[in-house]
Amino acid sequence: MTSELSRTIVLWCPDWPILAACHERELDPGQPIALIESQLVFACSAAARRDGVTRGLKLREAQYRSPTVVVLDYDAALDARIFEPVVRRVEETVPGVQLIRPGSLAMRARGPTRYYGGEDAAAAALLATVAELGVPGARVGIADGPFAAEQAARAATASPVGIVAPGASAAFIAPLPVGLVTDTRTTTLLNRLGVRTLGEFAELPREDVRRRFGAAGAFAHDRAAGREQARVIARTPPPEFSVQQEFEPPLDRVDQLAFAFRVLAEEFIERMRAVRLVCTGIRVELDDEGGGHSSRSWLHPQWFTPADVVDRVRWQLQGAGTASGLASPIVRLRVVPERIDSTGNHEEGLWGGGPDERVHHGLTRVQSMLGHEGVVTATIGGGRMLTDRQVLVPWGDRAPERPNDAPWPGSLPALAPASVFRERLPIALQGAGGVTVTIDGRGAITTTPEVFAVHGGKPAPVRAWAGPWPVVERWWDPERAKRMHRFQIVDDDGCAWLLVRDDEGWWAEARYD
Repeated sequence: MTSELSRTIVLWCPDWPILAACHERELDPGQPIALIESQLVFACSAAARRDGVTRGLKLREAQYRSPTVVVLDYDAALDARIFEPVVRRVEETVPGVQLIRPGSLAMRARGPTRYYGGEDAAAAALLATVAELGVPGARVGIADGPFAAEQAARAATASPVGIVAPGASAAFIAPLPVGLVTDTRTTTLLNRLGVRTLGEFAELPREDVRRRFGAAGAFAHDRAAGREQARVIARTPPPEFSVQQEFEPPLDRVDQLAFAFRVLAEEFIERMRAVRLVCTGIRVELDDEGGGHSSRSWLHPQWFTPADVVDRVRWQLQGAGTASGLASPIVRLRVVPERIDSTGNHEEGLWGGGPDERVHHGLTRVQSMLGHEGVVTATIGGGRMLTDRQVLVPWGDRAPERPNDAPWPGSLPALAPASVFRERLPIALQGAGGVTVTIDGRGAITTTPEVFAVHGGKPAPVRAWAGPWPVVERWWDPERAKRMHRFQIVDDDGCAWLLVRDDEGWWAEARYD
């Protein structure tokens, strides 16, 4: 006999990764969209599935099946962040919520059904709650255990609510494929043995399954037989540190909005300081009068102060309009902490921070006067050309993720030149009799270089030379294709130069000082 305590409600939001990505980038979820992870399709929209795109498909195959598909990188943190307001709102309707994954929630059915007067009424209350948040297509499943309840929600097509009668969960999930409860290796083995559905798996002797597949197999067998031992474990809501301010009437000047937010910025930092926490990363979200949404993450080299938070808000606003006015008035401002750490990890040493602390305060002060991109630090990125590898990052920001360790065929091997010219210098490279050195179709020089001159300067003898080495980029794109040759020389003073030859002539790209 099934206990009333085992009845479980599962709220499922289909295609949640797609909805979260569309909300962040202001895209239409009705168009073909694919989220990519490790060059494989992690999730896709309904329109993409109609074109033949499926989960696990390779990127190129997905683009072949759906030429108009919008390809985006999958961000697990984005899923959780966008789903957090949904979880908090559902907790106001039904307490004791367990987060299965972003887009899926589980809760005990006993309390909600008694409060709302039945399982149908409780499901209707949950659907009305998520509908208020603008989440389309949500479904609710009710069964004996979280697994069966989630399958009931996924199977609910004619109605957004799927209810399995008490004690009927095993029969309901019996036709489902066995791969829902086992890993890939076990699924392959069971299929070879002729076991393809959960019902067939449940008919196997329990002890034999445990001896052959271990504890994981026994757990899967209990699920398949409807003897699910898992129970809903309600989460403890994390403390709320985020702050939000709405402006009525909307503000269209940066200085007005920054001044109005100062008090709330102090409250934002004080909430964390009261529990001995500091914030090292925040997210600023802006909603304007025209329905636009701006969201950006900001990092801090140490920790945020109220003035630092106001500066980030001001910099983000200045990026959306002129220095004083905005293209569209702001109606809502929200600041969310993304990185929180204990104050004990950021305490000063016994004798203070020394020069590093003074450098930090000096750079931060200059940055507050000149703007976010007024103070930058240099980092090395990926690329074939040396100018592509020079990346300037605003002070306090994380360096962009670039495939520095990628093969980069045609890139310059170590050691790299010490001086890289921001703008390439035109040079003249000549052989005997003043004949200009060129490169033929086979990639070989036409004459031995003897003298060269930098930017119209005095010609200098060439002591040694090496090359050329071809560099070809984007050969498949006629407009962006690039083909050139690298060349190295040593002048009479012993200084080495890195030269580049393209359709326009010879250029000095860098110098080995």
